[in-house]
Amino acid sequence: MEATVYNQKGTEAGKIKLPENIFGLPWNESLVHQVATSMAANERTPIAHTKNRGEVAGTGMKPWRQKGTGRARHGSRRSPIWVGGGITHGPRNDKDYSRKINKKMKTKALFTVISSKFKDGEVVFLDDISLRAPKTKDAKSIISALSKIKEISSLARRKNAAFIALQGKDEAVSKSFNNFGNLEVGQIKDLNVLDILQYKYLIVANPDKSIPTLLSRLK
Repeated sequence: MEATVYNQKGTEAGKIKLPENIFGLPWNESLVHQVATSMAANERTPIAHTKNRGEVAGTGMKPWRQKGTGRARHGSRRSPIWVGGGITHGPRNDKDYSRKINKKMKTKALFTVISSKFKDGEVVFLDDISLRAPKTKDAKSIISALSKIKEISSLARRKNAAFIALQGKDEAVSKSFNNFGNLEVGQIKDLNVLDILQYKYLIVANPDKSIPTLLSRLK
């Protein structure tokens, strides 16, 4: 299994052999769905919060006597059926939405999505992405050059266009691409299913080092 490697000017720079266990896996919808929804739940931070009948202000005294008034019996003004009473089954900020995900499941789901994108021609390899200083103008030039590549020709105009995976931390590159709302820059070691699913294309820089980093997750 081979793929073309490009440079940041959008021209071919060579070929690279790809491992089957990352780029040649069959699609597994149930696994990807389970991992993606679990990761999304783990990132969820509950904000909305309602008070129950034990937390709202008000007296706990019985509104009126049980019998003889001709009215319905009530035990508290803080009852959910009263105006100003507690809320039944309302949202709570102390609710825990987290789910456990096995490490092997997480890794296989990631490689399954990468394989699917590679099969659809949505994965592009760059020999390197480097900038001397953080400049949006230089980043825009790189995007224009990469748009010449057939597989990612819609890079400059597409919403949620691409996730750019770097081998290591590069502040100049990260800051240069920060002003583009349709791109995100991250490190290959932190790559996960949600990162890839949110974007159309996956651009992998320094594949000679990045792919071994992905392979290390299998150990």
